[in-house]
Amino acid sequence: GFHPESEESSSLLRTAVAVLQSSYLDPTSQDRFQYSQAILVENDVFLSDLKAFAQEKEAAGYSQEELEQTFAFLLFDNEEEAKEVCQTGLCVNSSSVSTLGDPAKGVYISKYADCLHPNPWYHGKSGFIVICKLIKGKVKVVPENYTTSYTCPSPGYDCHVAVSRNNTPSKTSHRQTFEQSQYYMYEVSDGSPAERPRQVCPYIIV
Repeated sequence: GFHPESEESSSLLRTAVAVLQSSYLDPTSQDRFQYSQAILVENDVFLSDLKAFAQEKEAAGYSQEELEQTFAFLLFDNEEEAKEVCQTGLCVNSSSVSTLGDPAKGVYISKYADCLHPNPWYHGKSGFIVICKLIKGKVKVVPENYTTSYTCPSPGYDCHVAVSRNNTPSKTSHRQTFEQSQYYMYEVSDGSPAERPRQVCPYIIV
């Protein structure tokens, strides 16, 4: 392993912080979070899957915009959980959210780096954020579904997002904001959902 102060890890941390800071929902978050260490997650399988996904979709006529790589975020309380998702990938049945699609058929991941949990972050709390590379593909806006007959993945699409509302955060509960700012990603082949959608690729643990 590298010494935490090595040049390589400090430039990785800068990269990570830049990604996180450019993905805040709330501008005041700039001053609220401190990030101390970044670990690069190199998983060739996930990287080549992401590339293969992009190539297949490009062949299927997706636009450059749909194939563009973006970032999304997962929060874990401890390093073991964060490392585990980097080894196994983000698999179905891993989310407590179900408003945008059936959690058994897809995965949820946060769009914003400061809205990673249904409950607000409190002072002094720490955790591990996994930054993932993501290709959204074809995105479908779906109404939130609070029933137990979950919304199924939409054929011809790769991602569900909530109808965006211009609510002021003060009028929306933190949980609602969290649920509304999730990507629901899935990959269906031969009618059955993939355990691990290829379009999500763990990238850095912070």
